[in-house]
Amino acid sequence: MKTLLEIREKAKLFLSKYDIYLYPVLKFILALVAFLLINSHVGFMKKLDNPGISLVLALLCSFLPVNVTAVFGAILILLHTYALSIEVFAITFVVFAVMFLLFFRTAPKYGYLLLLTPIAFVVKIPYVVPLAMGLTATPTAAVPVACGTVVYFLLHYLGMNTAMLGGTQNGTVTEKITYLLDNVLNNKEMLLTVVAFALTIVVVYMIRRMSVDHAWTIAIVAGAVTDVIVLLAGSLVLGISPRLIAVIVGSLVSAVLAFILQLVVFSLDYTRTEYVQFEDDEYYYYVKAVPKISITVSEKKVKKINTHKKTSSGRKKSSSPRR
Repeated sequence: MKTLLEIREKAKLFLSKYDIYLYPVLKFILALVAFLLINSHVGFMKKLDNPGISLVLALLCSFLPVNVTAVFGAILILLHTYALSIEVFAITFVVFAVMFLLFFRTAPKYGYLLLLTPIAFVVKIPYVVPLAMGLTATPTAAVPVACGTVVYFLLHYLGMNTAMLGGTQNGTVTEKITYLLDNVLNNKEMLLTVVAFALTIVVVYMIRRMSVDHAWTIAIVAGAVTDVIVLLAGSLVLGISPRLIAVIVGSLVSAVLAFILQLVVFSLDYTRTEYVQFEDDEYYYYVKAVPKISITVSEKKVKKINTHKKTSSGRKKSSSPRR
C-alpha cells in the first residue's frame, strides 16, 4: 500500500512538472487511436483510409481542445458514410447533429468520453466507463457516455452491413433508410446498454457521496452489480441473447480498474475519523472529518564534488611565488 501511494505521489510530481508536454502527447494518442479505429470500421473512402492522414489529424488535435477532436472524428465518419451511400450519410448526419446539440447543451466538459467510450468497447472493457464517471464526475456524464455508446454501435453495424447498405441492387432508398433505422437507432442491445450505463453512473455517484465509511468501495461494488443485473435482466426481458460470461468478466475487470482509480484519486484513512461540532447564530453543525492518506515524497539530489579540480587549484595556488 505504501509503495503504491509513493508511486502516486511521484506521478503527481512528474505530471505537475511536465504537464505542458504530457497533455498534448496524451491528446495526440487519444486522437490517433480514435481516427485509426474509425478507419478500421468504416474505411469506405479510400483517400481517407490512410494512417498518414490519421497521423496528421492527430498531430493537429494535440494542440486543440478535446471537443474539437470529437468533431473531427464525426466529420471523418460522415465522409466515410458519404462514400458508402447518401442514405447512410443523411441518417448519420442527423444522429450526430442531435448528439452534439445534446452534448454541448448538457455536458461540454466531458468531451473525452465521446472518444474513450467507443475505444473501451473495442478493448472489451466498456463497463469501466460508467464506474469511473460515477466516481469522478456528475450524472451529466451519462450524456456523453450514451453518445459514445451510440457511436460504437453505429460504426460496428455499418462495418458489418456494408454490402447491404452500399449496394444499389438491395432495395429502394426508403427500404434502406427503414432498414438502417430499425437496426441501428432501434437496436435493443444498444438501448439497453445506454440505460444500464446511465443507471450505473447515478448509483455510483449517489453512494460515493454518502457520509459512510468506505463509501467509494461500496459504490464500486454496487455499480458493478447494478450494471450486471440491468444488462442480464434486460436481455431476458427484451429477448436478447444474454452474454453472461462477457458481462460478468468485463464487470469484474472494470471493478478492479475502478479500485485502482480510487487509490489514485481518493484514498482515506478511516481509522483517524474525527467528529466536530460547532454552531453559529442560526444552525448547529455536526461535521465528520476523514483525513486523506498522503505520503510526502521528496526529490533528493546528491551534489558531486570534483576533488581533482579542487586539488589542482590548490597546487597552483601554493606554487605561486611569494612577495
